[in-house]
Amino acid sequence: MAGASIAAEIGDAASVLLLEAEDMPGYHATGRSAAFWEECYGGPAIVPLTLASGAYLQEQGFLSDRGALYLAREQYEALIGKFFADFASSGAFFERIGRDELDAIVPGLKEEWDRAIWQPRCADIDVAGLHAHYLAMAKAAGIVPQCRAQVAAISRKQGKWEVTLADGRGFSAGTLVNAAGAWADEIARMAGVQPLGITPYRRTVVQLRVDPPPPDDLPLCLDIAGEFYFKPESGRLWLSPHDETPSPAVDAAPEELDVAIAIDRLEHTTNWQVRGLERKWAGLRSFAPDRLPVYGRDPLCPEFFWFAGQGGYGIQTAPAAARLGAQLLLGRERDAMTQALDADAYSPARFR
Repeated sequence: MAGASIAAEIGDAASVLLLEAEDMPGYHATGRSAAFWEECYGGPAIVPLTLASGAYLQEQGFLSDRGALYLAREQYEALIGKFFADFASSGAFFERIGRDELDAIVPGLKEEWDRAIWQPRCADIDVAGLHAHYLAMAKAAGIVPQCRAQVAAISRKQGKWEVTLADGRGFSAGTLVNAAGAWADEIARMAGVQPLGITPYRRTVVQLRVDPPPPDDLPLCLDIAGEFYFKPESGRLWLSPHDETPSPAVDAAPEELDVAIAIDRLEHTTNWQVRGLERKWAGLRSFAPDRLPVYGRDPLCPEFFWFAGQGGYGIQTAPAAARLGAQLLLGRERDAMTQALDADAYSPARFR
């Protein structure tokens, strides 16, 4: 998503080569996302990017109503107070609800889960549609991804980047945009640029058959303590233990322990019976040390542009991030989508 979206926003303003190591675009984090547009997901510093992206996602038809609940028990009452304090001036809309309202929204919730924060504007994202949209925009501007294009070496010669692929092909460019996700620091090292400490973390998701089946209109349900989330999908339940396990940059696979933890947490939250585990998968979420994305030219090597560290929020923030990234890269003026964003908060200069 990162590479496709910023390439699309650059368009025909520059000659763009889009390199993809896999057989097809979107194989890793983008293709494994259970993405949703949730105003507060990622914390207060991510909210501006999420809100700035919302109108674009809605207008292009990539959102469908879902709603979200942050579920809580009595011992986590302080976390509800902290949530309200953290997001009070963010522009996000949410309200507190009690057990009576929860019973009508989430049937089968165990008795101790008696309070929640309701976010009616949360929506599912058509991830495949959004990714295809950006690839089509890029193609219309003459940009076609080069797949099976694994980078083997990067050097700087006579003011140009020389990129050599594993199959021996070579390309040159004046600016290198690092949209490599979990491999972002690895690309920086290959280019002789100081890494930023962008670390991949594994996130697990399972698809379950439960009894009774989850209602189609069940909202996204998140534990306010950050131990799980679940949502319905075509009569099944998608469930995550909300794990963040440091990982090398690899083709991530789920661990059996994480799958077991996810199911155990569901069984301690609802009275639903798990009838079968149908699918399981994992993806990598990549975070900079301060957990904010990194957009901008490296201050020590301006020809190297960072577009990485999107964490688990790269899909829901893609429109605003890509627009801002292209503006920073090309020296364009801000527009209505990006004018309220603080680019300095996401600049790689904060680490230098």
